[in-house]
Amino acid sequence: MSPRILFVEDDFELAKLIGEFLTRNGFLIHHIDRGDTVEAAIAEHDPDLLLLDIMLPGKDGLSICRDLRPAFTRPIILLTSVGSDMNQVLGLELGANDYVVKTTPPAVLLARIRAQLRQHEPQTLAGSRSATPALSQVLHFGRLVIDAASRDVKLDGHSVVLSTSDFDLLWLLASQAGETLSRDALLKALRGVEYDGLDRSIDVAVSRLRKKLGDDPNEPHKIKTVRNRGYLFVRSGWDS
Repeated sequence: MSPRILFVEDDFELAKLIGEFLTRNGFLIHHIDRGDTVEAAIAEHDPDLLLLDIMLPGKDGLSICRDLRPAFTRPIILLTSVGSDMNQVLGLELGANDYVVKTTPPAVLLARIRAQLRQHEPQTLAGSRSATPALSQVLHFGRLVIDAASRDVKLDGHSVVLSTSDFDLLWLLASQAGETLSRDALLKALRGVEYDGLDRSIDVAVSRLRKKLGDDPNEPHKIKTVRNRGYLFVRSGWDS
């Protein structure tokens, strides 16, 4: 049986991005978008972990955390776009087990979730661990191999040196291979900010990735631009 996560996030695009990523890595995700429905959702879905945004309609994440403890004994991870020390301290004081900024790379979020589930693992989960797929830390696409744990990228067996931000972008695109990701979704996932229609940082970073990974900048077939939508990592683009 897959571990169950109740994911409370009012940004639907970001929720879809993270939710699908976690689903592919062996979790059962129940998503809601309002803070005032959390208690009912917990009663309905009996989650093993609560992934909780701080800024929510209906009721904020800090208040939810305060009201759930101590009755809710399973791990709570707060998710926020603002890396405020005060919010982090307050969240942990109110009973959260961890605090993750939305700019955190998906692989790191997965590792934090796994760590919390290990620490709070009840017998029901312990007995089903072998049935849960291992979290994929290495992605293979033909000649391209991306290792999240070592943050190593190899093309044709040769290491490709990437900056931290460029690796995070590549991992996000590759982990969502076959899906078009908008600039807004990418900025929210990587930096916790919304696309203002003028920010070209994602475009510049994609251009750098194409150059380093041998993609044709004029007619890219590995990381494609989908007009008026965003970018698409092509699974089959690395086979030859």
